Amino acid sequence: MNLFDKFKQITTFVFDVDGVLTDGGVFVTDGGEKFRQFNIKDGYALQLAVKCGFNVAAISGANAPSIKIRLNDLGVQDVFIGAKDKVATLNNYLAEKGVDASTVIFMGDDIPDLKVMQVCGLPVCPADAVEEIKTISTYISSIPGGKGCARDIIEKVLKIQGKWLNAEAYSW
Repeated sequence: MNLFDKFKQITTFVFDVDGVLTDGGVFVTDGGEKFRQFNIKDGYALQLAVKCGFNVAAISGANAPSIKIRLNDLGVQDVFIGAKDKVATLNNYLAEKGVDASTVIFMGDDIPDLKVMQVCGLPVCPADAVEEIKTISTYISSIPGGKGCARDIIEKVLKIQGKWLNAEAYSW
């Protein structure tokens, strides 16, 4: 099956957070508060995928409530932070949603994503992912993490499925 055919079958997008939805940088204040920066173009694509009826989730090892706040604001309700076992978290999520793993894209960037990416139908990564992740990825975005790589993969899938210019889903 070619990549085009795999994109046609996608029902679910799952993303790692740090290094995928962010550039992996963490700003720390003198008081110890940590800040991540998300890309607005990724945000637009994430909320559009939700409005178009796709399952959209994030699984992060980081235990940062700000991740949940940002993604919930975009309509992404399935946000798993502090995930110690990403494979178990994904499998539970797919069972709860009744989703076949072959219809899932997982975008990861580093070693903690390796095993979970191997259970998905379409493992993908940003341009700046580590070599081990690039090796197992079916698609490598030309865009680095936190700079629009999530938008890249969502846009490709929605265009192939004829849902990209869905007028009902345009409004925020």
